[in-house]
Amino acid sequence: MKKIKAAIIGAGGYGGCGATELLIGHPGAEIVALFDKQDIGKPISNLYPHLKDFCDLPLLDPADPHRPEDFDVVFFSTPDGVGQNEAKYWLNKNIKVIDYSGDFRFNDVETYRGYAARIGKNQEHASPDLLPRSVYGLAELHRKEIAESQVVGNPGCFAVSCILGLVPAFKADLVEEGSIICDSKTGVSGAGKKPAPNFHYPARYDAMNAYRISGHQHVYEIERELSLVAGKEVKITFTPHVIPLCRGILSTLYGSLKQGHTAETAFEAYRSFYKGEPFVRVFGPGSILTSTDVRGSNFCNISVNADARTGKLIVVSIIDNLVKGQAGSAVQNMNIMFGLEETTGLLRPGQFP
Repeated sequence: MKKIKAAIIGAGGYGGCGATELLIGHPGAEIVALFDKQDIGKPISNLYPHLKDFCDLPLLDPADPHRPEDFDVVFFSTPDGVGQNEAKYWLNKNIKVIDYSGDFRFNDVETYRGYAARIGKNQEHASPDLLPRSVYGLAELHRKEIAESQVVGNPGCFAVSCILGLVPAFKADLVEEGSIICDSKTGVSGAGKKPAPNFHYPARYDAMNAYRISGHQHVYEIERELSLVAGKEVKITFTPHVIPLCRGILSTLYGSLKQGHTAETAFEAYRSFYKGEPFVRVFGPGSILTSTDVRGSNFCNISVNADARTGKLIVVSIIDNLVKGQAGSAVQNMNIMFGLEETTGLLRPGQFP
């Protein structure tokens, strides 16, 4: 079987390292080139010694006119703004694009402008003609569209945990409109590799804080996807927190149960919705889930609970932000785009402890 030839742009970052880890063990794909603007010429294993003898490819300058271009797919493990400027070049060569940022998560200019305003980026998209062609890369909801697409916008990490944790509730009409609260905690790796004073060890150790309260960019994705499932506009309250943990996202999701629903009926609705989904595992009321259950894996673990006293649905959704929230979803999308078994190269347990 001919292997998929893959290139990673932004390979030196955490997301690029994650894709490298997954692709070197992938039976249907091979890494042909790694690109980054920093550490050019250095083997990737110099930056990440655990890759020694597994992947020692050098980092190449993405602007080098003599760069290799014989690829089937390019992963953009890059900040917002890079993919939208460079994706068209590769697409015109019939090379598929999977972008980690928010550049291709939205299909229209107006929605993108709202998202871009929240992250302080230029609100005019560099390739607006590509937006109608892009597909939101959450496989559990859009695998058919992903299979037919040339450009996929990977979902945000918070969005993955919240959307997967809430979609069955809206599909089964379990909760009241306007009652959804998403309380999410993330590890420090979600801020990326670039050093910053707020993420320096003395500032982060034993410290946790909420941030971008009522103003986080992932709200756009969450509300859009839930609205599509509900068939009407959905608004949520979302508060993200950074906690002293390297990797992982735990989202506790609350909603007011509609009359007649209990923890048991909610659990059955979730179990039915995710029946056959290879990377979503549903647990019943009272189950205790921890971040180590999914660390290093592409799984999303969900526990479904209800507080009979207050009539609240309480769902806990846990992912590894660097895998299911980033590189794992990207490889899962690649598998779908090239007609491979969706789980190829991804079926492995979490890393305990």
